[in-house]
Amino acid sequence: MPTSQLTLLSSMASSDFEESMLLHRDWGLKWVDLRDGIYGKRVEELDLDAALQARRSIDALGLEVYCVSTNVFVEDVAHGEAALRAHLDTLERAIEVAGVLRPRLLRLNAANFAERATDSSAISVIKEHYPWFVDVYRAGVDMVAARGMVATIENEAFDCCLSKPEEFVEFFDWLDRPEGAGLTWDVQNQWSTGVFPSLDIYRQLKPYIRYYHVKGGQCEPGSTTLAWNVALEDASWPVLEITNAVVADGVSPVICLNPAQHGAQKAGYDYDGLVARDLAFLRNSVAGLA
Repeated sequence: MPTSQLTLLSSMASSDFEESMLLHRDWGLKWVDLRDGIYGKRVEELDLDAALQARRSIDALGLEVYCVSTNVFVEDVAHGEAALRAHLDTLERAIEVAGVLRPRLLRLNAANFAERATDSSAISVIKEHYPWFVDVYRAGVDMVAARGMVATIENEAFDCCLSKPEEFVEFFDWLDRPEGAGLTWDVQNQWSTGVFPSLDIYRQLKPYIRYYHVKGGQCEPGSTTLAWNVALEDASWPVLEITNAVVADGVSPVICLNPAQHGAQKAGYDYDGLVARDLAFLRNSVAGLA
C-alpha cells in the first residue's frame, strides 16, 4: 500500500529557524519545506554561508529537505515579458542555495492574471495575447532540471492564472515538461479563486500532481465561499476523502501542511496549538500516512 509522509512550511513551527528544526524532530517529521523564516530571510535571499549553516542544523537532527519553496514567478502576466523573465535571475540564486540545501523539489509559482474573465480559460487568453509566457516557464523549469532537481509549480490564491481544472490541464500540456515539472496542488489556494475542492477535481489534476498542500478553511452553512481560518478537523472541504485518495494513489510521497491563511479569524475559535492539532488529525485519520 502506498504511504506518504508529512511535512509543513518550516516557519509554521517557529519563526526561529533552529527552534523550528527541533520541533520538526520532536513532532516526528523527517522532511523540511523551506520558504521563509530562515534566519529572518526567504530561502532565495540566503547567501551560501547561511545556507550551509541551515544545512548543518538540518543534518544534525537527521532531517532532510524535501522542497525549497521560492517566490519565483509571483508576478502578474500583464506586467509583461521582461517583468516575468526578471524572475529567472532570482531563480538562478535560488538554485545556488538549493545546491547546498539539496531538496528533492524546487517550487515555482503560477503567475497571477488579474484580467482573467470567469467565462473563459485564463490559459487560452494568455496563449493568444501573451505567447511568450510559456517560454519563460520552460526556461525556469529547464534551469532547475539542469541542476538535477524537479520544478514544482504551485497554484497561488485569488488572481492566479490556474483556477478552473481545465486551466491546470491546459497549462501543463502547453508547458510540455512532464519529466521536469509537476504541480504543487494547494487545495485552499484554488478554493480562494472560487473553485470549491472536490474528489472530481483531484482526479482531473492527478496526472500533474507532484506535491499536495493542505490547509483548513470553513464556509458558512449553505455556502461554498471560503470564510474562516479553522483547523483541518473543522474544515468544510472534503479533507479526508481527497487526502486518502492522494495517499492511496501515491502521487505525493510527502504531504505539506500550510497555514489556513485565506480565511478570517473566527470569533471564539480555539487557535491554540493549531499546527500540532492538524498533524495529529491527519495522522489519526488518513490511512497510509507514515
